[in-house]
Amino acid sequence: MNIKKTISLIAVVAFVLSCATNPFTGKKTLAFVSNDQLFPSAFAQYNQVLSENKVITGTQDSEMIKRVGQRIAVASERYLNANGFQGYLDDYKWEYKLIESEQVNAWCMPGGKIAFYTGILPIAKNETGIAAIMGHEVAHALANHGQQRMSSGILQQAGGIAVAVATGNESAEKQQMWMQAYGLGSNLGFALPFSRSHETEADKIGIYLMAIAGYNPEEAPELWKRMKANSGGQAPPEFLSTHPHPDTRIDNLNSLVPKAKAEARKYGVTSYRPIN
Repeated sequence: MNIKKTISLIAVVAFVLSCATNPFTGKKTLAFVSNDQLFPSAFAQYNQVLSENKVITGTQDSEMIKRVGQRIAVASERYLNANGFQGYLDDYKWEYKLIESEQVNAWCMPGGKIAFYTGILPIAKNETGIAAIMGHEVAHALANHGQQRMSSGILQQAGGIAVAVATGNESAEKQQMWMQAYGLGSNLGFALPFSRSHETEADKIGIYLMAIAGYNPEEAPELWKRMKANSGGQAPPEFLSTHPHPDTRIDNLNSLVPKAKAEARKYGVTSYRPIN
């Protein structure tokens, strides 16, 4: 069988047999791993991270992380309920922790387990900046990006097996060439664009959520300007990166600000907390 046809057939069958609906885009997405399987694993990993690091409690910063997280969670539920996804968050176990680390990072695991590192606080600069980060990270979880990444990894592995089988009669040298070509092509043509699309999607969902939670969405592009400055403006070419170029991201967020404000007005939000 032709290699391309083999891989295409696997992709089509896999997508038909295992897909879910993204509640924010309405699109069908890969879901080889169910949340029933994914959430317990994510919760266990979260607890392990907490046990291996210093978790900060009882400070103004830790209370701010919790406060912002709770507001974003409420905004998420309001949005989902209003769009016909009642009960979507029933299995989420929200938790918001501040970890002492110089890492400029924050994340939200599937199921609502959130961690901020102290290293990102100076770049966030204020509570609204925290909300922009929080909205983005929560958006990854709500849109099931972790589930999709795992599923795409399975699909890539299946494609690699298909190439190996389809080239089984070739010489070892030619088969290795085909495998290398598949690895490079699937990475540049599938994995990296897939990851960038998730980041762009999370930016959009996140800025909507922060606005619905009462935080001024105008701070989101300003946050990413600070992120860019912190990195020294260094970034690989976009097609080689898991993330959109900072300038692409900033432009996109600027274009989303009026849309986020319009979305927030649907929920009665017409003014925002001061940016300080």
